[in-house]
Amino acid sequence: MLDYDGDTHIYLQIAEILRHRVAGLSSGHPVPSEADLQSEFGVARTTARRAIHVLREEGLIYTVQGEGTFVGAPDAAPRKQRKIPLYQQIALDVAEEIKTGRYQPRRPIPGETALVQQYEVARETVRRAMALLREQGWIYTVPQRGSYVSPKESWPQD
Repeated sequence: MLDYDGDTHIYLQIAEILRHRVAGLSSGHPVPSEADLQSEFGVARTTARRAIHVLREEGLIYTVQGEGTFVGAPDAAPRKQRKIPLYQQIALDVAEEIKTGRYQPRRPIPGETALVQQYEVARETVRRAMALLREQGWIYTVPQRGSYVSPKESWPQD
């Protein structure tokens, strides 16, 4: 439980809780994201970020941009390398849903918030996936309305 009235900063209290949690985990095991910590402890993103930073500086965890934060040192972890960036995987998944007919032409695809929750990624990751889908011709975006499946004739030719 966090002590909001004590003499220890909240981010240091969260770092201490995380330190105990990661102590029993094997190298390469994922650590909760900043968003997860925000939700769990009811703190601001910067507070969660500072707690993660403390453990990273101590060498207990490491972060791989676009993939997450993991227990241990980056060179000692048995973490599998991702074949393609996460935003590209999301774009491939959505394109597949379009091809199979789950998402129909001129009909909306799930919004950013839904995709952020579905894939448990940062909003920027979803935005990059959407930009890639737009570039390829799978979707188009209407300001203040959302993104829609492009007509079939606009789809990329395989």
